[in-house]
Amino acid sequence: MKKNRTIQTVVYAREIDMGGMPVRQAFPSAKSQQIDPFLLLHHANIKVPEHIPVKHAGVGPHPHRGFSPVTFIFEGGVHHRDSRGNDNVVYKGGTQWMNAGLGIVHSERPPQDIHEIGGRQELIQLWVNSPAKHKLDIPHYYPVTAEETPVITTSDGLVTINVVAGELNDTKGSIPTLSPVNAFTVTMKKGGVYFFTIPASHNAFIYLLDGKLQVTGDGEVEGKYVAQFNNDGDGFELTALEDTRLLVGSGEPLNEPIASHGPFVMNNQTEIMEAFRDYQMGKMGVLIEE
Repeated sequence: MKKNRTIQTVVYAREIDMGGMPVRQAFPSAKSQQIDPFLLLHHANIKVPEHIPVKHAGVGPHPHRGFSPVTFIFEGGVHHRDSRGNDNVVYKGGTQWMNAGLGIVHSERPPQDIHEIGGRQELIQLWVNSPAKHKLDIPHYYPVTAEETPVITTSDGLVTINVVAGELNDTKGSIPTLSPVNAFTVTMKKGGVYFFTIPASHNAFIYLLDGKLQVTGDGEVEGKYVAQFNNDGDGFELTALEDTRLLVGSGEPLNEPIASHGPFVMNNQTEIMEAFRDYQMGKMGVLIEE
């Protein structure tokens, strides 16, 4: 019989201002810092303004080094462009996974047709730390559409799981990761039940965009909350008390020192200074948006 993990902490994702854009930050917070190897989780649900050109909306060119910023798209779409020539739009149900490596400049704008498809962007951005040995790798960008994402559906049709990265019950995600990481986006209709098997060594969390779940053997978790689990079981069984959308993340902890400043995540302050120097010298490339 599978043993359920217990909940370590449950934290509300408070709203913060990100350059004029309201986002919810599940972690880091006072109660829960990084959930190694995961560094940060932002949930945004934004009405794209109609009074400015779409090409000026969203997030303009900015650099990254040393980790993977990952965007899970729940409504609308995201137009990604970067200094290595990638130019791609991914819509609802898809994912954009970028290993920033030694450095890359990218922008994240709404697609040109955003107002024709509802005018709203809902997404989660998750920062996944890179192991020290991979922090200066050549950058890679992986756009995966909803149609390209492997799906698990329960026999009663109440639970649908998109296996974005890693593996769940012999279903493997298509995105390669730099360390062992699982990432699943999940839709559960009221009454749906599923046991998520998690490797014993992985740290694990769930973040609910909305709805309410019962964690078997423990408490309830509501929308806009993140629950981090103890490493004391084979996984966790979830029962949907309401229609619920969530992100499930688990990963092998890196157990390495973290030095971060703005868009760079390295292992010490010297490496952070080098990152700023390299960016200012243009070594991360230049992104000129047409």
